[in-house]
Amino acid sequence: MNPDKKDQKTLALWAADCAEHVLGLFEATCKKDDRPWEAIEAGRAWAHGLITCSEARAAASEAHAAARETERPAACAAARAAGHAAATAHAVGHARHAASYAINAVKYAAHRNEVDRLTGEEREWQMKQLPEHLRSAMFH
Repeated sequence: MNPDKKDQKTLALWAADCAEHVLGLFEATCKKDDRPWEAIEAGRAWAHGLITCSEARAAASEAHAAARETERPAACAAARAAGHAAATAHAVGHARHAASYAINAVKYAAHRNEVDRLTGEEREWQMKQLPEHLRSAMFH
């Protein structure tokens, strides 16, 4: 996929929404660590022209550091979703990774009898948030 800058900004906002949707799984165990939230906000700020790509990438790196510092798989995946959301400013392919990590966060948090249903619901929610013309690029 080679989106134009407008589509990249749209995908950055979508990736931030995907990450925010599961952020509670990180915050439940890492209450005092704001790095993933700051990365989500950085992705949005970049999409609105308020910060540079370099600033968004720095926030992405901090969210990934937060992911490395937790031993909880759901929290780690949620933090990685936030990091990839911010990194979408650098490369559009990170949007897909943000969505995938968000689904993994749900999977890791779910009871084994609920995994298929909850991950399916998360994917459906993500798809509904995405403009139709970008769906095939993100979900193939």
